[in-house]
Amino acid sequence: KDIRVSVQLVTNIIECDFKHLYDIIKDRTMDLGLAEDHFSRPVGSLVASDIEQLKLAIEECKKLILELPEHSERQKDTVVKLIHLRLKLQELKDPEEDEPNLRILLEHRFSKEKSKSVKQTCDKCSTIIWGLIQTWYTCTGCYYRCHSKCMNLITKPCVRSKVSHQSEYELSICPEIGLDRQDYRCAECRSPVSLRGVPSEARQCDYTGQYYCSTCHWNDTAVIPARVIHNWEFEPRKVCRSSMRYLTLMIPRPVLKLKEINPLLFNFVEELVEIRKLRQDILLMKPYFITCKEAMEARLLLQLQDRQHFVENDDMYSLQDLIDISTGRLSCSLTEIHTTFAKHIKLDCERCQAKGFVCELCKEGDILFPFDSHTSVCHDCSAVFHRDCYYDNSTTCPKCTRFTERKQDDIPEEKKA
Repeated sequence: KDIRVSVQLVTNIIECDFKHLYDIIKDRTMDLGLAEDHFSRPVGSLVASDIEQLKLAIEECKKLILELPEHSERQKDTVVKLIHLRLKLQELKDPEEDEPNLRILLEHRFSKEKSKSVKQTCDKCSTIIWGLIQTWYTCTGCYYRCHSKCMNLITKPCVRSKVSHQSEYELSICPEIGLDRQDYRCAECRSPVSLRGVPSEARQCDYTGQYYCSTCHWNDTAVIPARVIHNWEFEPRKVCRSSMRYLTLMIPRPVLKLKEINPLLFNFVEELVEIRKLRQDILLMKPYFITCKEAMEARLLLQLQDRQHFVENDDMYSLQDLIDISTGRLSCSLTEIHTTFAKHIKLDCERCQAKGFVCELCKEGDILFPFDSHTSVCHDCSAVFHRDCYYDNSTTCPKCTRFTERKQDDIPEEKKA
């Protein structure tokens, strides 16, 4: 506000890369007389006096910038000198060595950042973090960013703790309760809001359905789980900052049991049926791999390390799984992995081949495996048959029949009588 310099000039200097800014300062130090450290603290002097001198020098630079012709070299030099003076002032006001590297607050684990980028924004005060002259922290759990000076004002606990203790989504589509139920206050910081924008604009979060102020809601967008599950809709919607962080942390977690939440989805989305079949086949292949030395050495199952739940069950999905299914990415990658697994069992490994089945109903054809598309598996003994033979056969499973006969033979004659 104090400096009415050309907008273009200030924008260029502020938005430039800081490495380039250092080069500019370095190139101009000799002309500006900054090669000598005129502002270093003499031995025995007070810090307060240094700060006052720097403030006076900064004010002089501001006045000079207003008086000099716009876009002139002298004005640019003066702006660079102003930046240099502000760096010195910040160094005295906020010494970096006084800031701890790790701070714990409301379950946040804040780590001091070393990045000098200007593209970060403080989640508390919604202003730019000037990494070159300001100390700032990032929570290693939920990636909450803030100035060092804003940390004591934080009231929102770390979202990761909520993810750890309550790993579930809101499955109602935009469950709005109305501004009047919120007492016309932001759902997070409780500051006054209204739809007219006075004193602050009320912004609705499509995930929670509640209204937030512009400080807590930056119009970030995210895919809403409820809209995906009920409508198979993936268009990003506007959400508040806390919802965005929560959804970001939750997106890889397999917490959606679709056959219970919305089983009809499989009737309308063919890709889901395909993925379910591939996952069922992989679960049938898993016993081959965990008993095969070659498969363990080749670490075949690690191909699914990013989707660990695929080798544990076939009914739990993460939001990322559903997004990848909609784009076709998951189908391609999972089909490739399925092909690799089947090739090892049926062609590459003799031990796995030896664990195949012969159809006992027709006693013809090749070796069968439970994940083959043309086979059926007995639910009681897990024997494998040709699908046509299994459903056309009017008798029971031959393997189950043998088990029953053996049990009868093992019963003592006294008990039979």
